Amino acid sequence: MTATPTSPPAEGCIDTQVLDHVLLIGINRPAKRNGWTPPMFRQLAEAYTRLDDDPNLRVGVLHAFGDHFTAGLDLPAVTEYMKRGEKAIPAGLVEPHDFGLPDYRRRTKPMVVAVKGICFTVGIELMLGADIVVAADNCRFSQMEVQRGIMATGGATLRMAERAGVGNAMLHLLTADEFDSAEAYRLHFVQKVVPAGQELDAALAIAQRIAAQAPLAVVATRLNVIKAVEQGPLAAVSEFIETQKRLSNSEDAAEGVRSFVERRPARFSGR
Repeated sequence: MTATPTSPPAEGCIDTQVLDHVLLIGINRPAKRNGWTPPMFRQLAEAYTRLDDDPNLRVGVLHAFGDHFTAGLDLPAVTEYMKRGEKAIPAGLVEPHDFGLPDYRRRTKPMVVAVKGICFTVGIELMLGADIVVAADNCRFSQMEVQRGIMATGGATLRMAERAGVGNAMLHLLTADEFDSAEAYRLHFVQKVVPAGQELDAALAIAQRIAAQAPLAVVATRLNVIKAVEQGPLAAVSEFIETQKRLSNSEDAAEGVRSFVERRPARFSGR
């Protein structure tokens, strides 16, 4: 499918489009290879917040307009923010890197990302902060902050090591080298590699498959996985009984049983 972009201002923007229960979130600054500016970060957080707040929306798909996912930060636009230690995202919104920081909300609904072409720095960090990543086979990845005299602070230092081990993380973080989609797949940074031009369709197909499942169960399952990763297996296991009790008493659980007995697709309401 082809998402329809608006005409972006010079500082770029984030476009959104609703397809049934899926929110498409488009990075829109192709003339600058989708280099990130403070307004774009704020708008991205607003889009993630919209996903969580709208009961009709069940899954997000982050993608980009143009030939590239992103060349990374627009350093002239963000340097003063970094020097002041200022955040571009207002408190109270869902923080797209999903750190669980004070004053910010955490995303509860799934996010699928479609990446293509150049995917540098913050692009890698946004995809690692999501749940499932589909990469075009023409991707060029690089976490090159050390080349610019700064540190990656969008999650790469945490999640590269978590996914690929400390040695592999150090290799790419400290050398600022460039690697391809096959290497990203080997390191578990991406989950699928498809021919260039098919990445958005593939990501949308995954999102639609997720959206067809019971929304309460999807959210509970996702959050339990995150808890296991962040707090350990026992913390996740300790929630099993109460979570299953709550889900089993939902309208969707009853619909799941009915659809099984009647041999038809379930029609879930999120209640």
